[in-house]
Amino acid sequence: MANSNHPPALAGLSALAGEYRFLLCDVWGVVHNGAAAIPETSDALSRFRERGGIVVLLTNAPRRKGQVVDQLDRFGVPRGAYDDIVTSGEATRTYFAGRPGEKIFHLGPDRDLPIYEGLDVALTDAASAAVICCTGLFDDETETPDTYTADMEVWRARGLAMVCANPDLVVERGARLVWCAGALAERYAAMGGKTIIFGKPHGPVYATALARLSEIAGKPVEAARVLAVGDGLNTDIRGANQANLDVLFVTGGIHAEAFGSRENPDARAVHAALAEAGLGARAYLWRLAW
Repeated sequence: MANSNHPPALAGLSALAGEYRFLLCDVWGVVHNGAAAIPETSDALSRFRERGGIVVLLTNAPRRKGQVVDQLDRFGVPRGAYDDIVTSGEATRTYFAGRPGEKIFHLGPDRDLPIYEGLDVALTDAASAAVICCTGLFDDETETPDTYTADMEVWRARGLAMVCANPDLVVERGARLVWCAGALAERYAAMGGKTIIFGKPHGPVYATALARLSEIAGKPVEAARVLAVGDGLNTDIRGANQANLDVLFVTGGIHAEAFGSRENPDARAVHAALAEAGLGARAYLWRLAW
């Protein structure tokens, strides 16, 4: 593994593309900013694929793959920029598929309800539930994790586990950061509640993504030929490090403010952030471009 807490800055993916055949690329903060596609990233991924590379998008979106495809279509991300998508929502769905009859309180917006479609589960109110499934806040425009403190005390006292379908703490939505399910799960765990978390940085979702790369390639994938790409230190970068994958750190995402100028991040700040987190990267750039 070539990761280091003092990685070099790159002008674009082309500087490394020849060393790798496979990309595991984050979506929110890299491919789009929650409001529109980042054209340079779509171009870079498309060029990588045109040269024989395989791209699987790996996202902590608490949704089914088809919903993510629809969102990317709306944002203007060409389908030629990726081969497939692996989501934490699908991983959560797989978990509940193995628990027929489960009584679930859904904590999150209605747009995430399709993850339960076709499953033998019952969506109930919190008082009747055997488990909480958190895909986000009910209203991430107005609420914060503090909104749920009193409810969490009740759930913890009852011994309810919280299944978290999106480990992200925050994501960009245009120029703003909004709270995600991971922030609620973190708060619940700090209060003594049990959490079950799907998605990055946890190992199972990387195993699923690597297996999908192997299926597309028609043969087992060598980890040394895989480059992970992401902007989240505690999800994308940590997850890739734990999976022993090289990682390209996109600094212009959720941590951009910590590095000075978004388009010209301070190398010392980037290196300090990686060192403080005990993480490394193969290289960094402010946005994924060719």
